[in-house]
Amino acid sequence: MGDKRLKLGLTKNVWIMGVVSLLNDLSSEIVYPLVPIFLTSILGAPASVVGLIEGIADASANFFMAISGFVSDKVQKRKPFIVTGYGLSTASKFILSVSFGWPMVLFSRITNRLGKGIRTTARDALIIESTEKTDRGRAFGFHRTLDNVGAILGPILSIVLLKALMGNYRLVFFWAFVPSAIAMLLLFFLTEKKKSSLDLKGMHFEWKKANVSFKLFLLISFIFAIGNSSNAFMILRAQNLGLSVSLTMLVYVLMNVSSSLFSIPAGILADRIGAKRVLSFGFLLFSYVYLMFGMADSSGVVWFLFPAYGLFLALTEGVGKAYLSRLIPHEIAGSAFGLYQVVIGTATFLASFIAGLMWTDISPAAPFIFGSVMAFSAAGLFYLLNRWIKVHPQSQPIPLKR
Repeated sequence: MGDKRLKLGLTKNVWIMGVVSLLNDLSSEIVYPLVPIFLTSILGAPASVVGLIEGIADASANFFMAISGFVSDKVQKRKPFIVTGYGLSTASKFILSVSFGWPMVLFSRITNRLGKGIRTTARDALIIESTEKTDRGRAFGFHRTLDNVGAILGPILSIVLLKALMGNYRLVFFWAFVPSAIAMLLLFFLTEKKKSSLDLKGMHFEWKKANVSFKLFLLISFIFAIGNSSNAFMILRAQNLGLSVSLTMLVYVLMNVSSSLFSIPAGILADRIGAKRVLSFGFLLFSYVYLMFGMADSSGVVWFLFPAYGLFLALTEGVGKAYLSRLIPHEIAGSAFGLYQVVIGTATFLASFIAGLMWTDISPAAPFIFGSVMAFSAAGLFYLLNRWIKVHPQSQPIPLKR
């Protein structure tokens, strides 16, 4: 690849992206668990508004992941997308610190998630381009590790800042801006390779000729995702069951710790017993966790449910994409994953919007019961899909049209 290796056998770009990810995730996780509490307790917004904000924000990220990945492939440039994406996320922290109404919070969250959507695929592509094939597992593992460190330290620092600043949420949000701004400075040290001569013209995805298993998996993913509302509702549920703000932050830390601890073992398990089994268990675990959130009548169970949800994240975040990758030819993986992100983005918006309405108009338990039913349904359909694939092993791959 031509890039000089530094410590741990990793290139300069990989080290920079790892540290940037740590600082940005640290910043984001100081803010994220406080936003639903800030909205409902300080600004007086109903849960339906929380659902609307989180739904639009998460959907924005998914849609822009699809678009930016395609565009960055076309122009063969990564750094502009990375800098723009992290810049938007940095700006969102400052916007949040001066928010005095929920529309400004909505603007901040959309700005943050747009940043994530714009940078993610370009960042991953730059890591690939900056490493040899034999080092990519190590490079992505290193990046994910530092990302997890930021996700764990962020909520802890959030607790410290909230106490030190006498419960002033806006000041906490302002201080969250600082590590994100430092990360921005590091990005200017990234180096990019010359434009590739690879001709991608005419290469595109044909939906009508896509194999049935791919289409069915998209449908199953949509059904599951429409019940998987924003984690903001778990935070609100913890508050609803009687946890203080500090304890809610602490239990959120446990979720991130659990996700970090189990992410590598989950990947190893998927390699050994198959992604479909791990993903099936993930769907069923989610269904159980959400059912318990819905049925809970005291805060004690929350200390078990948040780490259990972290295990679900570890089981499904990478494994789902690994399963999907087996249903598509690698030449148009970007387009297929882009379509997957659009489907998930649409479902994510609906999930949080529906959850907010259910919380407000029915009960705080309703969104979780609904999510549990949808996840259980998805697990059943996923089982049938794999039975169908077993009976029809010669299903045609998704073709390329040139």
